[in-house]
Amino acid sequence: MAAKRIFQGLPWWVKWIAAPLLIIAVFSSPITSVVGLVAWLLFRALLLVAIIGGLIYAVRKFTSSSSSSSLSRSSRDDW
Repeated sequence: MAAKRIFQGLPWWVKWIAAPLLIIAVFSSPITSVVGLVAWLLFRALLLVAIIGGLIYAVRKFTSSSSSSSLSRSSRDDW
């Protein structure tokens, strides 16, 4: 590969310290943007799951308590 030939003969610290630090310095803004976007999307997805879960819990709790006298025990457990 071309990268192997470029780094051939250079000290180890250039390959493993200097080059990665330069890459991070040059691409730090896009990396930060991507990490921020992923964190934002994950937070939104978890928030959506929590809201839907709360809605389902509330609907089941209120519908089962309002109709508990008309439903048998086995039909309520099917939910």
